[in-house]
Amino acid sequence: MEYVSAATPVPLPLPRSETAPAASTGRRSLAAALLLGALGAAVVLLASGRTWAEGAAVVPGGALPLDVEGQDVTGAPAALAIVGLAALVAVFAVRRAGRLLVAGLLALSGAGAAVTALLGASGGAALDEKAAEMTGDAAATAGSLTHTAWPYVTAAGGLLILAAGLLALWCGRNWPAMSGRYERDGSPRARKAPAAPDPDRPEDLWKALDRGEDPTRDA
Repeated sequence: MEYVSAATPVPLPLPRSETAPAASTGRRSLAAALLLGALGAAVVLLASGRTWAEGAAVVPGGALPLDVEGQDVTGAPAALAIVGLAALVAVFAVRRAGRLLVAGLLALSGAGAAVTALLGASGGAALDEKAAEMTGDAAATAGSLTHTAWPYVTAAGGLLILAAGLLALWCGRNWPAMSGRYERDGSPRARKAPAAPDPDRPEDLWKALDRGEDPTRDA
């Protein structure tokens, strides 16, 4: 007679996978980076088209009001915002070291947009150029300068792009990459053998003759 031991081991529940929290964190950081980068680029492009500075040029009989937009002061923030958008998209197309490089480019484009916007906040040189153009006097300058908040809004947009780049540098290793399902690996593809011609179909016989085959071979 066989006896069953009372100390038969009871199977323990398997531990939960540790990759689930990492995947969840990666999705959250990915969504945050996309939101920050897209929002920052939109803010920079929008604010760059607004009036950054206002003034007046002295002309005979009064003063000529002047104003300049961000694009008149400097085109760097808008250009860097476009570079940042391209880098944000490219982050998903590369892996490993390439992803770090693209994330660094994203961060640098945001920092550059913020710095150039702050440097051009006064808009004095652009107003002087417009005063000379409007009055026809190369020595004309603009006075009564006033500055709007749009340069600082532009700089804030650049900081959002910078935050997206820093997030990509810190958490990008956990983000998914573009699928390689449709990538060709360069290996030769096996060619399917042509189907045997049907004797009852004359067009199949002619096609076989065009390929240099003997349609009566199988028969």
